[in-house]
Amino acid sequence: MFSGRPQFLLSPGALSSCPTGAPAAAGARREREQRPQKKMSHLILLFSLFLVPAFADQGSQKSTQNLCSNDVSHKRQKRDWIWNQMHIKEEIDTPLPHHVGKITSSVRNNNAKYIIEGEYANTIFKVEETSGDVYAFERLDREKKAEYELTALIIDRTNNRSLERPSKFIIKVYDINDNAPVFVQKVFNGSVPEMSPVGTSVTKVTAVDADDPTVSGHATVTYEVTTGGEYFTIDDSGVIYTKEPNLDRETKSTYEIVVQAKDAPGFSGDSSTATVIIALSDINDNFPVFKHPSFHFKVPENISVGGEVGRVKVEDIDEPQHRNTRYSFIQGEFRDTFDIVANPYTNEGIIRPKKPLDFETVSEYRFSIEATDPTVNLRHFKPGNPRSIATVTIEVTDVDEPPVFTKLPYEFKVRENHAEVKTLGSVHAEDPDAAKRKIRYIQRRANPNGDYVRVSNNGVIQLPKPLDREFSSSYNITVAAVEILEDGRLSDRESHAHVHVIVDDVNDNAPELVSPEEPRVCENAAPGKVIVRISAVDKDETSPRGFFRYSLATEDSNFSLIENYDNTANITVKYGQFNRELAKFHYLPVLISDNGDPDLTSTNTLVISVCKCNEKGNFTFCEERAKQVGVSIQALVAIFICIFTIIVIVLLILLRKRHKKDLSGLGRSVAEIHEQLVTYDEEGGGEMDTTSYDVSVLNSVRKNGLKAEAAPSPYAQVQKPPGDIPPGAGGMEMMIEVKKDEADNDRDLLPYDTLHIYGYEGAESIAESLSSLGSGSSDSDIDYDFLNDWGPRFKMLAELYGSEASEDFVY
Repeated sequence: MFSGRPQFLLSPGALSSCPTGAPAAAGARREREQRPQKKMSHLILLFSLFLVPAFADQGSQKSTQNLCSNDVSHKRQKRDWIWNQMHIKEEIDTPLPHHVGKITSSVRNNNAKYIIEGEYANTIFKVEETSGDVYAFERLDREKKAEYELTALIIDRTNNRSLERPSKFIIKVYDINDNAPVFVQKVFNGSVPEMSPVGTSVTKVTAVDADDPTVSGHATVTYEVTTGGEYFTIDDSGVIYTKEPNLDRETKSTYEIVVQAKDAPGFSGDSSTATVIIALSDINDNFPVFKHPSFHFKVPENISVGGEVGRVKVEDIDEPQHRNTRYSFIQGEFRDTFDIVANPYTNEGIIRPKKPLDFETVSEYRFSIEATDPTVNLRHFKPGNPRSIATVTIEVTDVDEPPVFTKLPYEFKVRENHAEVKTLGSVHAEDPDAAKRKIRYIQRRANPNGDYVRVSNNGVIQLPKPLDREFSSSYNITVAAVEILEDGRLSDRESHAHVHVIVDDVNDNAPELVSPEEPRVCENAAPGKVIVRISAVDKDETSPRGFFRYSLATEDSNFSLIENYDNTANITVKYGQFNRELAKFHYLPVLISDNGDPDLTSTNTLVISVCKCNEKGNFTFCEERAKQVGVSIQALVAIFICIFTIIVIVLLILLRKRHKKDLSGLGRSVAEIHEQLVTYDEEGGGEMDTTSYDVSVLNSVRKNGLKAEAAPSPYAQVQKPPGDIPPGAGGMEMMIEVKKDEADNDRDLLPYDTLHIYGYEGAESIAESLSSLGSGSSDSDIDYDFLNDWGPRFKMLAELYGSEASEDFVY
């Protein structure tokens, strides 16, 4: 297709081949070689715009001859590309291929061949080799691609050599209105305050048309509300406005409308739709209303001040952020007793007591309250009462309350060391309940700790002993009041009162000298020299009549005292010239009076050292005063305890050594006892033997042999029985019983078996002999020599049961 008058493209070679003379041509060549390529391009463009159109009707060959008329025979004429601008409509419904345009060149060659290169060349676009006609082999869509850039070439088909430089050209696709507007999203959201006036902007929707916006009417979009048009409207820019002034959120909070987007009138009727969800935001346009016309609460009388009695509830159909309920009393008689405040989170009214409740005084409260919202927008006020009223009844229930003190706190005053004062006063509490029980008073805490102040069961504050202000200027106790129940027990509910006892001061302490640094004086000190400044303290309260009075107890000393009238005094040298040979220390008695009532005076000794000094009055040598070392009572007690402990330990050691010595004597007497047992190896005839054994032998043993004082032996022990034991079987039995009793009752001796001396139990005894003494005559072949290897403790057994001992044993 062709558009307008044919235009020719003049190649840069044409200008370079048109000299105006030999010198000019040579200069032009030098200038052309020196100029940048960019300036040459600008010059070619100027000639193309102005010179070529003027000679277009005369043909390209004639214009070239006119430009190069000076010297045609010396320069070869340059050939040019020639073709029309190419355009094609999109979506052409005629059969393919579609002719796009034609490319041509001024080259005159029978072997010339046209080809194209570039994007979509030889696929969508193809060129006829000999004529240069360009065809499209597919239907084009401008919305996909609006233009194509290609390159045209002309070559010699015999050798494929280029006959002309390549040239680029563009194929533009013309738009047709073939697309409907499309919304950028299917669902839009918007919001607007409820009760907004007509024309209030809500939101904006957007639809786009893919057609060419540069073509009038192709991309123009118009909007229309198809559903919900009675409440909202839309303009051509897509902005949605309110159409109804009384959109109430409490009636309907959300609107869903449908908008349509289509082409401008007169074009295709294609269109698209989208949904718009519009939410009405809340405004404070509703007053609160009580959920119930009356409220009833029960509360114990011991509820704390500020505690919660109950909650009243209202209904406010606005959203929570617009619920600002205010509660108030219609009747003002109980405003001093109760308070009602709104909970900012639940919008409930919380009733709290402002002072203690008393069932015995008022058992029920009844009053009216109102609820309103002062922040309601009155421009949108709806018909109705702006106030809501309800009745509140509060029933106070009785509880067992602790006693109540009639006075708090209690304070008493007493003079210190006043022995005659035994009672300071009393505390009193009452049972607030109707039962009016009796009260018992108990002391709970005391400061300082100790039995200084007491309280009796009936509340009397007593002093068991006089109080000393210097120990403590005040005494505090906590008294508990407890109800006495009907069964005599004490209630577990109690109340407390603080009792404060102030001790008034009595001038009972004389002032005391504050020990200064060790005062020293030069032996050559001049009269009037200040030695030291002294001061005093008094445990009593400061006298209102002035300062302490200082004086010296004697006037014969070489010192004088000068008062400073600020509770201090100066000790000065009176005559001067001290003699260290006579006295290295001077003991100066100082009298201090406190000006109290009565006036108390103390005598204090000030020790002044006499020192050697140099010419400048600096001390060079002073005697060290012996320091008094005192030992406290606690230290003395500790010393005595240590001495007593050492004595006890020494005695225990001595007793232990003596006991070991006694035990060692047992070993030494074993041999002697053994010999005695062998000598008197007479066995009785048992319990039934009354004639074969002479008891006198046993008595002889008692009298002449073993004594009670003998050391105990591991084999036998014979002690002197108390009194005489008659001979015969009865005497034997009695002796045995005495020995058994002595063994059982004497805890100082080891439990040796004293009955081993009776080796034979009698001929008629079933057990026969139980004595270990007869074991030596056994026919046993056991060798007891190993007992010699068991150490000193088994030495005696080794001697008794050894082979050598058996041979020497006498029966």
